[in-house]
Amino acid sequence: MTNHYYSEKPDLAHDFVEWDFELKGSRFHFVTDSGVFSRGTVDYGSRVLVENFTDADLPAGPLLDVGCGYGPIGLSLQKATGRQVEMIDINERAVDLAQRNAQRNQITAVDIHQSNLYQEVYEAPFAAIVSNPPIRAGKTVVHEILTGAEDLLLPGGSLTVVIQKKQGAPSAKKKMQEVFGNCEIVTKDKGYYILRSVKN
Repeated sequence: MTNHYYSEKPDLAHDFVEWDFELKGSRFHFVTDSGVFSRGTVDYGSRVLVENFTDADLPAGPLLDVGCGYGPIGLSLQKATGRQVEMIDINERAVDLAQRNAQRNQITAVDIHQSNLYQEVYEAPFAAIVSNPPIRAGKTVVHEILTGAEDLLLPGGSLTVVIQKKQGAPSAKKKMQEVFGNCEIVTKDKGYYILRSVKN
C-alpha cells in the first residue's frame, strides 16, 4: 500500500520528468516523479477547478490547497490571486516536488508542507479552501476534507472541490449541503463537477 499517491512515503524508484503547462494565463515549468498523482500532465479535473476559481467575492485572507500533489492548483492560484497560499499533502514526495516547483516558478507566497488532512494546518482561518480530493483514498477521507473545511474558513469563505460524477460528486454535493447549508455546481465539464459551498 505504500505506492499510492496518497501514501505518506511512496517507495517507488524515482523517475523525474519535466514539462511546461499553462494555467490561468501563466506558463509553469513542473518537475514530477513516480509515486505522485498525474505526473505526466495537469489532470483534467485540476484544470477545470483552476479555470473556474475566482476570488472576486471572497474576504481578504489566505487560501488552502488540500492534497496539493506537486502543486499545480495552489501555485497557479497564488499567481492568479496574489494571495498567500498554504499547500498540504500527506505524500512527502509530492510536498518536496511542490516546494521545488514553487522555486522553479519564482512563487514565494506559499507555505508547502506535509499534513494528514487538516492536522498540521496553521494559516487558518482561510478565505478559501480548494481540493482535488484523493478519490482512491476512499469516501471517508474525501468526506473528512468536506466536513473539516467549515471550521477553517472565514465568514464568506468558500470550499471548492472537483469530483467526477461517477466517483462520488452527487454524494459530495449532499455532504457539502449538510455541512454548509448550501452547495452550488459551478460547472460540469466532461463528467467533472466543480462544487462550491460558502460559509455563512
